[in-house]
Amino acid sequence: MEQEHIEEIKEEINDAYSNDDLYNINSWGADLSFRELITMYEEDELLKPELQRFYVWEKPEASRFIESILLGLPVPSIFLANTKDDKKLIIDGYQRIMTVYDYVKKGIWRKDGKTFKLSNTDKINDRYRGKAFSELPEQDQRRIRSTTIHAIVFEQKAPNDNDTSLFQVFERINTGGRALMPQEIRNCVNQGTFNTLLFELNKNPNWRTLFGKNEVDPRMRDMEFILRFLALDTEFIQKNESSTISLKKYLNEFMGSASSQTPKIIEERREKFNFVMQFIINHIGENAFYNITGGDESKIRKRFYPTIFDSICPAIAIAHRHFGSDIPTENLEEKRLALLKDEDYKIYISEGTMQIAHIHGRIDKALNYLFGISYEQQ
Repeated sequence: MEQEHIEEIKEEINDAYSNDDLYNINSWGADLSFRELITMYEEDELLKPELQRFYVWEKPEASRFIESILLGLPVPSIFLANTKDDKKLIIDGYQRIMTVYDYVKKGIWRKDGKTFKLSNTDKINDRYRGKAFSELPEQDQRRIRSTTIHAIVFEQKAPNDNDTSLFQVFERINTGGRALMPQEIRNCVNQGTFNTLLFELNKNPNWRTLFGKNEVDPRMRDMEFILRFLALDTEFIQKNESSTISLKKYLNEFMGSASSQTPKIIEERREKFNFVMQFIINHIGENAFYNITGGDESKIRKRFYPTIFDSICPAIAIAHRHFGSDIPTENLEEKRLALLKDEDYKIYISEGTMQIAHIHGRIDKALNYLFGISYEQQ
């Protein structure tokens, strides 16, 4: 996804935190051959993160990794987590394991469905350049299968009521070619019906139009915004009187909570999101989450603004609960443009965006301008 498509909020980029929880974690090392890893994966003992944890390496990266194995060069360790049923979840090393699995076992490059041949460039040793696994000499085939990779395996003994340590382990030790984005980590850690729902909602055609990209983001930024809307339209946020929150920590806890997996909550969130997206398409239009430039409403800045999104969406959800089927729909795009010119709103969407007062402020302004009601009254 083109990074410039999304307005960057600097204070949210480096949103690091540490839990107050004290963890009891055991870890140990094991050397596993790729032959063993392939077998474990095929027999469902080695688990990839749920659903569509995207393979993000490009062919040159994958080819260089296979070449490193063939040349006998050392490869980075992988990290695995013991699950409660004694299987192993891949924390760090998914790209490496899947690269070897696809090359050796499937023989297909997953990004185009064609035969997986190493890149035919001078960056690859000419002995291996442009070759599929089946075209390698048997000695080289054995070398790949028998090469061992060091695995660090850990399991969380306490607390035993959640897997909150997993997010921090993912975040702190993933060392692959591309660091995982926060939602990619949540997708790995929080496997369940809510995660499945986010994948479903991310395909909503109205949302794709409003987000401005037909194709889903392989780094899951679009899914994180859906989670963000659902997490900010809660009583916890509305009643919160603290000064600020860590967005990353709050989204982790919201997604990982047991209540997020109940059928009733799942259905409520599905209906709310789908209603809000349809309402925006029908009554505001495709530019709903874009800003204007320099106060000139004729100049639309076609970049997705997270804080415009996370104020307008909760405002519509609140108005729907307040008015029911009689929710006002008159001149909402004109009212939205007026909202964007409000000096306080400009501050709320650009400064201290995770200060509770600014979260409340921007949702309240959206409610005032669009529907004539107050956040505090709800």
